[in-house]
Amino acid sequence: MARTAGGRTQSRKKFHSYYDYSLLFLTIFLACFGLIMIYSSSSYKGQIQFGDSAHFMKRQLYAVIMGIGAMILVSKIDYRILIKKLPVIRIRPVVLGYFAAFGLQVLVLFIGSEINGAKRWLNLGPIGFQPSEISKVVAVVFVAYLIHLMPRSLDRLSGFMKIMIYMMPLIGLIAKENLSTAIVMTAIAVGMCFIASKKKWYYFLFALLFVAAIGAYIYLGAVMGGGDGFRMTRIEVWRNVETHEKGFQILQGLYAIASGGIFGTGLGQSMQKLGFIPEAYNDMIFAIICEELGLFGAVAVILLFILLIWRIFIISISAPDLYGGLLCTGVLIHIAVQVIINVAVVTNSIPSTGIPLPFISYGGTSVTILLAEMGLVLSVSNQIKYER
Repeated sequence: MARTAGGRTQSRKKFHSYYDYSLLFLTIFLACFGLIMIYSSSSYKGQIQFGDSAHFMKRQLYAVIMGIGAMILVSKIDYRILIKKLPVIRIRPVVLGYFAAFGLQVLVLFIGSEINGAKRWLNLGPIGFQPSEISKVVAVVFVAYLIHLMPRSLDRLSGFMKIMIYMMPLIGLIAKENLSTAIVMTAIAVGMCFIASKKKWYYFLFALLFVAAIGAYIYLGAVMGGGDGFRMTRIEVWRNVETHEKGFQILQGLYAIASGGIFGTGLGQSMQKLGFIPEAYNDMIFAIICEELGLFGAVAVILLFILLIWRIFIISISAPDLYGGLLCTGVLIHIAVQVIINVAVVTNSIPSTGIPLPFISYGGTSVTILLAEMGLVLSVSNQIKYER
């Protein structure tokens, strides 16, 4: 208690750091649920190919453990260090990260490993990873930094275009390797700018131009031949999934969803994972969730993601500064876009594209980077001060 001039006492306010444990446990729960579903959907293939039904689950487990460790470590570091100049080289980590991501994408073009017809991987000794997953996080932190530097300029079309010009070299490189990831990164950048600006009309114009550009890119790829022609084939499969010769995977996924009913066939009881859906533990894992856990399980998973997004939203509007709020906004958009696209692909609402279901689909790089990205959100929450 402190005594004032008039003799009255005034209590000293004590502020404490806030840490969103509900978001932490919700994220870990989703990652653990993903391990269960990966084991269920991959046990048959693991036993046939490797003699170990838990082969894929074990590999994912290592990535989840590393990701949780990275998430907790990042959450204890002040996120504002990303925009402060390093003492020796006098450059901000966020800018350094942008050029590092750009360099990794260039390396993929020259020395990247091709898996399933796609050249997206870099192998550094025994470790293999997808640089495009790192680029998604870079898009979040770098766009947040650009908006932080010039927030009022986004009320003009020129300000928005300036940010997109900064991002286009990295997005263009990724589009050459993985159009789906390039679309996600564009959605992250445009979504963050849209939320940060007061005037919205030119975003709808950009959306129309972007869709037209993607359509022209796919059409020219089909007309001119080469590796890009498969994207037009995916559109044809989407339109004629029951009759097209390459609609097998999507059709089997729809069979899985239909056979699940309300409560599903039971955990581990899927029939479609027995070779009918190729690599059911990857992007099509939501179909196995629908088959084994039914409509009830599918809705529960979607509600978990909605709750996760809600917690991120609460942290973003409570952030102590603009940069922290933008970081949370970028992560929110990243997760929401991937969930929407993945569920839409599995249900054949949009043409097939390779976007994993966050925290649940098999993929060591994806889950590790996503968990580390959630550490950024927790770091923002850790800097929120409240009076007890």
